[in-house]
Amino acid sequence: MDEALLEAFRATAYHVCLDSVTWATIRVDLPLPAVLAEAVGARPWAFVTAWNPQARRRPPAENLAAQRELLAALQAQSGVAIHPALGVGTSGWSEPSLFVAGVGVDVLDRLARTHGQLAYVQGEAGGVALLRVLD
Repeated sequence: MDEALLEAFRATAYHVCLDSVTWATIRVDLPLPAVLAEAVGARPWAFVTAWNPQARRRPPAENLAAQRELLAALQAQSGVAIHPALGVGTSGWSEPSLFVAGVGVDVLDRLARTHGQLAYVQGEAGGVALLRVLD
């Protein structure tokens, strides 16, 4: 991944919808907002998507189908909490995403790779948001 794309990932605002009126924003290298940390508890968490693999735009219908596959795979995990989310870049770019608590990086790495993602944001309870770059 080139430096410009890496910086774009780091500068993105990762918005999580907790309920019909409550949103929280994750920033790489910062702790989770208190309301989101409370929702996560002691579980590992991640902000993931299946949209636009390899950071290349593709037709909305293909993105929607892939996102549904990702959602189904996450829902198949036990003890998982999933919230709708949206990544918004500084250039105006945005992608529908998912915030998930209770899934480990081994499963998340596999799912992200399956969907052609270059990176995702993840963390552990009480820690900071980390950009996990996949090879």
